[in-house]
Amino acid sequence: MSTSQMFQDFLSNLAIDNADRISLRYGEITASLNKKFRDTESKIDNSLQVGSYGRWTAIKGISDLDMLYIMPKGKWDEYKDGRQSQLLTDTKDAIKARYPTTTVLVDRLVVRVLYQNFHVEVQPVFKQEDGSFKYPDTYNGGSWKITKPREEISAMAEFDAQKNKNLRRLCKMARAWKNKHGVGMGGLLIDTLAHNFLKKTTEYDDKSYLYYDYMSRDFFEYLAGQPNQDYYAALGSGQRVKVKKKFQRKAKKAYNLSLKAIEAEGEEAVRKKWKKVFGRQFLAVQVENVEKSESVLSNAFGSWRNTEQFIENTYPVDIRYDLQIDCEVSQNGFLTRSLINMLKEKIPLLASKRLVFSVKAIDVPGSYHLEWKVLNRGDLAKQRNMVRGQIVRDTGHSRKEESTNFRGDHLVECYAILNGVVVAKDRIKVPIKAGA
Repeated sequence: MSTSQMFQDFLSNLAIDNADRISLRYGEITASLNKKFRDTESKIDNSLQVGSYGRWTAIKGISDLDMLYIMPKGKWDEYKDGRQSQLLTDTKDAIKARYPTTTVLVDRLVVRVLYQNFHVEVQPVFKQEDGSFKYPDTYNGGSWKITKPREEISAMAEFDAQKNKNLRRLCKMARAWKNKHGVGMGGLLIDTLAHNFLKKTTEYDDKSYLYYDYMSRDFFEYLAGQPNQDYYAALGSGQRVKVKKKFQRKAKKAYNLSLKAIEAEGEEAVRKKWKKVFGRQFLAVQVENVEKSESVLSNAFGSWRNTEQFIENTYPVDIRYDLQIDCEVSQNGFLTRSLINMLKEKIPLLASKRLVFSVKAIDVPGSYHLEWKVLNRGDLAKQRNMVRGQIVRDTGHSRKEESTNFRGDHLVECYAILNGVVVAKDRIKVPIKAGA
């Protein structure tokens, strides 16, 4: 299959599959606020879809939706003097009055409306003469700040047209990468970096899917070479976009994986190579129909049961936060060591060791829970019919105990689930060099 067809299939698999439901929720919220503040029932007037969804760079699994509700000008005097918190409370009460069974709560800057598998952050704003919007910030007594989402939306649309529709597609592919590798990057940061990359080159101005392998490679090289900095100037608005966590190391890994995938062009394994970069969405068919249940396979050692499960078959994946896990390796009479340090120092991991995986760092807010996956890989795992790979819930201690039983390039993954969405993940390879 050609490179062009592979990337067309990939982007098709990334397409949002619940747009009707999202639009319905936007309309319901808009109607409730129009009823409160304007005594109308319109589901479209006075609201603006912003964020990744508004810029048309969102992908399947998006869980963090944003909208502005444009307040009547006549209400400014009512809220302008230190009543930012009251505006958010009135917004919450209006939504709650119309939909009493929906969870609605006030956050510092927005009102969060929680639905199953996604939530909408509603920001009441006052439109300014220059087209920008004032929004309430309740921190430290309250203040009014400025946002310019229309400039960001316009810049995205205009530059995407100039770049042969490559900008939005690159933004979507970058989201698949960050979800695959657990990169805690916000959507506006991704879109800004993709914009900056394409702005500095004309190489792809007249190219399309056939060259997306090279474009991906060059984009990851660009990310890997970025200096460490706290923020970027957002496309269009120029407002500060915060860098929550460094992304350069994982971008470098994606660049190296891209080189291997390009080298495999024309080979049967090329899709699997790109799958390591972007995740299971790079399969030729829609991934929700693949590998949902156990299957019995066979190899030189006879039949074995494929019991591996995939987190995206249970929850939407929309990585927004950072999660880091480590593993303590111990054995009676020996010093306990970190598996990550052992791998860095190229110290072999042998059999008969006790492994304790635990969360080293996590910045997910609110009430989340963890789930774990332990996957055994290699011929011995199949021979012993011990592939495993089932996803299990954490017992409440943020740790998972295992042992090294037989050689193979095994894998442990940890997922943080917040409001029914995987918002952070990490993995550790467990390369056991010798065994029974």
